[in-house]
Amino acid sequence: MVPSAKKAGRAAGHSAPPGDLPPPADYFPPASGRYQLWPGLHALGTDFGNGPADRRLFQLDSLFPRYRAAKLEARRECLDKYVRTHRFHVETEAAVCRFLCRQLHEEWPRWFALDRGPEGAALDCGLTGETLYFDRAWRWRGANPAGGPVHPPYVSGWDALGCQLQEDLALVSLDAQGGNHVSALHLCYPNHWAAEDKIGRDFALIHEPVAGIAPINRNADRIVQAMVHKGPFVRFAWGLATDTRLNHHPDPPPGRRPDRWRGRRFGAGDSGLYLRTERQCIRGLPEAASALFTIRTYFKDCRKIKADETKRSALLSAIESMGDDSLEYKGLAGQKKKIVAWLRAD
Repeated sequence: MVPSAKKAGRAAGHSAPPGDLPPPADYFPPASGRYQLWPGLHALGTDFGNGPADRRLFQLDSLFPRYRAAKLEARRECLDKYVRTHRFHVETEAAVCRFLCRQLHEEWPRWFALDRGPEGAALDCGLTGETLYFDRAWRWRGANPAGGPVHPPYVSGWDALGCQLQEDLALVSLDAQGGNHVSALHLCYPNHWAAEDKIGRDFALIHEPVAGIAPINRNADRIVQAMVHKGPFVRFAWGLATDTRLNHHPDPPPGRRPDRWRGRRFGAGDSGLYLRTERQCIRGLPEAASALFTIRTYFKDCRKIKADETKRSALLSAIESMGDDSLEYKGLAGQKKKIVAWLRAD
């Protein structure tokens, strides 16, 4: 498919400065004052005080340039480290690409324009200036990046669409034998876990390292079936970090010191403490026998939390409620006293 003059003109007018985007949504999952591991599923669209953002699967905001840059940087470092597939069948990828294109156009018509024609489909992406092309069966055909080629080039529709978002993506697919496996990952903002360790594994195995996961994993098959056939859902996960870097892959890029790259080194009086929150959405795609899992990362400076007595008390209570295994999993082992002391100090 070759873009028409009409489409090219609209695509050019479709672009606008990221400043036109809304500010980031604000979530505070420790509000209950207790840390507990449970599915915590809410219906997508539940009001958390963020207006239209709470109703959207994909959240775009004024931080888009930073998130986009982090994805491109990760891909340049090593594409295979962040973008992985396993038994990701052509028909499954086509169904996922169709859904993503339609969802982006539906939720953000200001930024994504979708054209269908006799040769296939084209998605104009206003924030990146790129046009993504698919054939009539929604198979990937290529991209026309207005600002020049992306390095390395997009390898698939899954890869290209993942780079238009501020979310990381994971796809869990059902097997003909009744099992399931992670069939695709676009994971440029990993929070101390690696795509290569999870791709191809089933839902229970990928969550095995999570402290306290055993009761949930006993119902893993039922959970996956619900992910595919029910919902959509939204849930939240949180932890503490000493920086606001999105990419915390366990293995640092070449030339980066592992201790500094991994972070989570808390010091008494350290003001570099942040609440790292993940908004995780689950959208079933029964037509593809799969469930799409989105991960949107937010940071909140803990100095602002300290200034709000209600939030400070809730965060302190939640940290105090963590068991040793949870502290170890969250990277807080040996750090709890320092963090609590800093949060309590005026």
